[in-house]
Amino acid sequence: GFWSVEIGVGPGVLVPRADSETLIEAAVAHFAGGEGPKLVLDLGTGPGTLLLAALAEWPEAHGLGIDASDRALQCAADNAIDLEMDERARFKLGDWANGLDGQFDLILCNPPYIGTAEELGPEVRDHEPASALFAGADGLDDYRRIIPDLPRLLAPGGIAVLEIGWTQGEAVSQLMRAARLDPILHHDLGGRPRAVAAKMPLS
Repeated sequence: GFWSVEIGVGPGVLVPRADSETLIEAAVAHFAGGEGPKLVLDLGTGPGTLLLAALAEWPEAHGLGIDASDRALQCAADNAIDLEMDERARFKLGDWANGLDGQFDLILCNPPYIGTAEELGPEVRDHEPASALFAGADGLDDYRRIIPDLPRLLAPGGIAVLEIGWTQGEAVSQLMRAARLDPILHHDLGGRPRAVAAKMPLS
């Protein structure tokens, strides 16, 4: 399982990683003691992993999952039905945040972040969708597209949490600062940087 939910995957769909739970932990810490998020956006939702985990955590919340893969979206919709969350979760074909409007209290995103120059083990390389893993020579291409859209999509008091490769904390933080966001690094169970959270600066 992932967090508190069972996520089914099919061929060509990214398998949930335990390290990705760091994103949900960062969100829980942000909303602790206050009101939980009402609207959640998951960019590159895959089989619905992060969105459905967030909806399980906050029963009042509704969410939207975006993915470029029809196959992943079908898998996500099936998972939402299995978890009895189909009333609260919507899934839509899309290209990151392109054409999206509205404001979200929580934005989750596990984009491709492996540089095409990096070596992967065959169990990942041969079985998982390349489009969900690789992001240009330095692994940052998708962050460059996603981060500039975050300020217009974040509701006041909201937070965006993006998964990163463990060497990318500073690079992704710089992209966030360039978009006038305040980045905070979060570490996984192994102590490696695993997510960068971003808030709108209080001004």
